[in-house]
Amino acid sequence: MSGITIGAVIRAWLALATVLCAATARGAGPSYSAAGIVNASNDSGGPFAPGSAVTIFGTGLARDKHALVESDLVKCDASPGLCLPVEMNFVRVYVNGYPAPMLYVDPWQINFLIPSNLIPGPAVIQVLSGIYGPEVTVTLVDAAPALFPMAGGYAIATDASGKLLTADAPAHPGDTVVVYVTGLGYTSPNPGLGAIPNSAWPAVAAVKVALNGTALDPVRIKYAGVTPGSAGLYQVNLVLPDAGADPEIVVSAGSSAGQGGLKLAMR
Repeated sequence: MSGITIGAVIRAWLALATVLCAATARGAGPSYSAAGIVNASNDSGGPFAPGSAVTIFGTGLARDKHALVESDLVKCDASPGLCLPVEMNFVRVYVNGYPAPMLYVDPWQINFLIPSNLIPGPAVIQVLSGIYGPEVTVTLVDAAPALFPMAGGYAIATDASGKLLTADAPAHPGDTVVVYVTGLGYTSPNPGLGAIPNSAWPAVAAVKVALNGTALDPVRIKYAGVTPGSAGLYQVNLVLPDAGADPEIVVSAGSSAGQGGLKLAMR
């Protein structure tokens, strides 16, 4: 589908993210609150969907910084192939008692995935980093789509060849583009915790896209589901209509509408 990986998208997001918490001395154990548990794509609060990339901001979350590398991947227990680790630098995140697939840790931030086997409703998140942190309750829903922002107020998207769309390299009517999101929820198949998708796994929820408030004809949406090779990252492949310059783009899934305010680089 594309050469972009979850690592590339998370790195792009990290370059724009604002660190919300100041450094403190290690020793008191992990400290965080509901206000610091946000969507990893845009720092918005919940609810969250199974399979979503989520960030915890706090203090004392890990001893050292570590971002996911290929050698961290492990053999899956319940399915063939590779899975994300559930422990990183001796840090774990539990969601309703299930260990969460891990993407990144440092003393003030953790990026992880909501386990894909969980069902909508209240969910308790707890960090283990030497000792347990507080139990914090969040809300899970079937889908909670969120775009990844980049400089200039644009959503992260590429052309069909994988080239990033920017103000200097925009898409045009008739082009096929790939828009990256998190939070499209359950997929078919849904193989288990942190499994790295080796093929297209479509989202179960019906996915819709609007440009400048006008819904796209569903036939223009060619694929909506996980990005092969990247657990936690979803993509929507669509053929663009004539929507003017830099239209606002909103991705919805099921009954959940995504956030507005981001543009698609287009002329």
